[in-house]
Amino acid sequence: SWSFTGGMVLLAVETLFNGFSFNELAPKNVGFLQGAAFVTRSFLPGVWLFFSLTYSRGNYRESLARWRFILLAAFVLPVVLAVAFRGELVQVLPFPEPGAGFWFRLGGQPAKALNVLCLVATVLILMNLERTFRSAVGTTRWRIKFFVLGLAVIFGARFYARSQALVFSGYDLALTNIETVALLLGCVLMAAAYFRSGFIEIDVYPSRAALHTSVTVLLAGIYLFFVGVLAQIVVHFGGAGSFPLEAFLVLLGLVILAVLLLSNRVRQSIQLFISRHFARPQHDFRQIWTRFTASTSSVLDEGDLCVAAGRLISETFNALSVSIWLLDSHYQRLVRASSTLHSEQEQAGDSTREVAAKEWNSISLNKLSRPFELERAKEKWTENLKEISAGRFRTGGNRICVPLLAGEHRLGVIILADRVSGIRYTGEEMDLLKCIGDQVGVSLLNLRLTKKIMLGKELEAFQTMSAFFIHDLKNTASTLSLMLQNLPIHFDDPAFRKDALRSIGATVDRINDLISSLSAFRHELHLNPTELDLNLLVTEILKSLDCAGDAELVTKLDPLPKMVGDREQLRSMITNLLLNARDAVGGAGRIMVETRQRNGWVTLSIADNGCGMTPAFVKNSLFRPFSTTKKKGLGIGMFHAKMIVEAHRGNIQVKSELGSGTTFEVMLPLKSPAE
Repeated sequence: SWSFTGGMVLLAVETLFNGFSFNELAPKNVGFLQGAAFVTRSFLPGVWLFFSLTYSRGNYRESLARWRFILLAAFVLPVVLAVAFRGELVQVLPFPEPGAGFWFRLGGQPAKALNVLCLVATVLILMNLERTFRSAVGTTRWRIKFFVLGLAVIFGARFYARSQALVFSGYDLALTNIETVALLLGCVLMAAAYFRSGFIEIDVYPSRAALHTSVTVLLAGIYLFFVGVLAQIVVHFGGAGSFPLEAFLVLLGLVILAVLLLSNRVRQSIQLFISRHFARPQHDFRQIWTRFTASTSSVLDEGDLCVAAGRLISETFNALSVSIWLLDSHYQRLVRASSTLHSEQEQAGDSTREVAAKEWNSISLNKLSRPFELERAKEKWTENLKEISAGRFRTGGNRICVPLLAGEHRLGVIILADRVSGIRYTGEEMDLLKCIGDQVGVSLLNLRLTKKIMLGKELEAFQTMSAFFIHDLKNTASTLSLMLQNLPIHFDDPAFRKDALRSIGATVDRINDLISSLSAFRHELHLNPTELDLNLLVTEILKSLDCAGDAELVTKLDPLPKMVGDREQLRSMITNLLLNARDAVGGAGRIMVETRQRNGWVTLSIADNGCGMTPAFVKNSLFRPFSTTKKKGLGIGMFHAKMIVEAHRGNIQVKSELGSGTTFEVMLPLKSPAE
């Protein structure tokens, strides 16, 4: 990409300025060259930080959006400091001994600030590269390992150099040699990466957990702490001349240690050594099971489950190529669900994502009861598996096929290839693979059964809702049909026309009510809170509606302070409760409306002495949609009322006794729901 090319060009230009400085004897010329090197260095943070956020990341746009302000600061601040104070960045001081060279003292606060910015940017660059590397797995990690390691060497040396310049408020040309050697070493490692797999970017999607943890920041903090302590010791006891060499040896040792720790062969050799000489299992079963449970417990999609399982198997058995293939519902084709050998883009464009699997329905379950080596399998149905699981390396060892079963359900296979060093799988490892395969199979079957249950519930809910609406629409259509039949006969009768218009208006209102109820049920509730007087709102509703009918209406409204809520939503909720009370008492009875305040809450109570409800209906059905005791009801009103109350951070309680009446008590906070 342009950022990598530009970054390498800037590093080369900076190195040239440092190299020319070795051949200059005049302090003025050396100061000019080092000032030019500083200006060139100021462009590095922004360019390389941009590269670290985009390299091999499938979600790089999300990373750029999240880091946009830091990225802007990395591009602007160092350049502004370097250009504005170009003549004051470095002060050239010759050493007393003739021909000993120069000491470059940082010229005041601008130079120190520029060094601090470069130091912080270096840590951020290393941190982002670390996140990308840690999120890769299998052959993806194998492809980018040396490239990332090369950049880590380059910027690790620059981190060391900038920290030394800050500790001693200056530097000599010997310190720039470290950066030059690190640049050459990094280029060698990146060249090795190029000859290994080319500079092909692979889409990696760092997880949230990886984005919130970074070993780079921890190591940088520890290093700066010890450098500070060591600097104080050097100042106290003298001997500063050997400090750069000792620190460089420490840095070189850390690089070698990092190379060894990142080597799959070294890690595998350590595991085998411990298993062989200390008589312990080769794998920690408890740790593997804990990781498997943690990575798959919250997964709701087959693809995500396969990705998590493939990553775990790859890291546990050092198998760089792990692919999971799932059978379709008719046992006709095997479809690749995940692979550590291919990126998501490569999988999408791969013509071998699906292969025929017609023989799988007739395979005996006994043949699929345990993992087996594909090279030793002679059955015809294994030929397709051999074709689709060709490894990347000749020395990857035997390929292992792990059937995915759950009872009598054939679900697919896991194929392991390209094992580091080609080591054969032990009996213990085959048993572990069987356990993992069985667990993955059970998890896949559970996901499929859960999906079927959810689809069934959705269909049931749709059928229930359709039955209610069809019933109401059928009654409405019958009314209109009867009116149309009588219209030619009684059209000249003014009373009939008046009654017909009234019926049409009632029908339109009923259809609008159905639409409103459906809309309230389908969409999430959004509040528009304003200050209101609950007593005034209740009074307005009572005046606008004939809530009581022939029943006795009793109101007891205590003085209340102003509260904050959505006036229209509360109006809808109160209206629904009052209409329910009116329907419950019928033509006679009593409805009592009360309001009161207590402990920062206002309480609205609506009681009636009507028909009441059974305890079972109140507990199991009252607030569920499409559950109603009224012949013409939809069963949505109480569900909607509860939604409104809970959206206001309140609660609704009900007391009812069959044949005695019902009391609804709504408690609402005085403060805004958003507060």
